[in-house]
Amino acid sequence: MKRDIARELYRSYRIGFKKSKEGGYQERSASGEPEIISNLIRELVETKQWRQGIAEGNLFSLWAQIVGVEVAEHATPITLFEGKLTIQASSTAWSTQLRLIQNELLKSIRKGAPEALVDELAIMGPHAPSWKRGLRTIRGAKGTRDTFG
Repeated sequence: MKRDIARELYRSYRIGFKKSKEGGYQERSASGEPEIISNLIRELVETKQWRQGIAEGNLFSLWAQIVGVEVAEHATPITLFEGKLTIQASSTAWSTQLRLIQNELLKSIRKGAPEALVDELAIMGPHAPSWKRGLRTIRGAKGTRDTFG
């Protein structure tokens, strides 16, 4: 089920209690004065432990600003799992170039998105054409490559 941040924020406000750092609940101020929504959102992010996910989302959405426009035109972040960022290049030449500047690229990612926790990069080339489908395919054969020896 997809989470609705606005609904969770409303429920936490409606209950009238906020979770304390010790694990218990403290009553909100009973004065009835409105609270600043940025404080409520900050509390929600901290209690739901969303800080890491938001940092990773920022890395993907601000990719062009973090690595530069030229690199962003030819490289796309695919996944970030357990500190390993997978990047797909638009051509094999660009994947080779990105491997050569991998250390500088990693430094700029750590500087631009420090909370994303990127430890290593995996750079892939573009997708190769598939020989599995088509007019003249044979089940179990390797495709057009099977005639070359």
